[in-house]
Amino acid sequence: MTALQPLLAQLSSGNDYLAENAAAKLYAHGQPAFAALCQLRQSPDPDQRWWAVRALSQFPASSGLNGELIAALEDDTVEVQQCAALAICHHPALQAVSSLIRLLSSSDSLLAGLASTALAKIGPEAVPALLEALKNEKASARLEAIRALAEIKDPRAIPALMKILDSDSALARYWAEQGLDNLGLGMVYLRPE
Repeated sequence: MTALQPLLAQLSSGNDYLAENAAAKLYAHGQPAFAALCQLRQSPDPDQRWWAVRALSQFPASSGLNGELIAALEDDTVEVQQCAALAICHHPALQAVSSLIRLLSSSDSLLAGLASTALAKIGPEAVPALLEALKNEKASARLEAIRALAEIKDPRAIPALMKILDSDSALARYWAEQGLDNLGLGMVYLRPE
């Protein structure tokens, strides 16, 4: 039995303490562990899929990792999607933008918030999709898009943020003001008398 097998058993044990301990150690086993976790991510058990994504998040960023995390964003269990979105916060991937934009509309507010944070971490490359989301998405998704734009600090968002200042939503106005402040446009200049 390889040293990898006991860690995989702990990860799948149902004991959160053992699983977390294993998740933190699996990346040291390199490609064999990565392959085993990719296989575990296909498990019919959502708890095992969650722990597979959690353990995968410890690996260095790579195209293989990005693909696994993006696929996990499409999981049918919200908790697995949340875990994947959080992992993408630590491994920003441009390829995840369209999936994350869709998750801004999630009825699960934690998932929508994590998707917004992940988009903000992706940065300026996410701005065009976020600006489009302001036009097409429901109110809660627009709010998360505004928050991401405020954190990204990209000048392309200025016209949209200025327009939001007239919104009926206090939260939308707050994030628009934060975004404009972050860009240095929220200051009021007065002429001394």
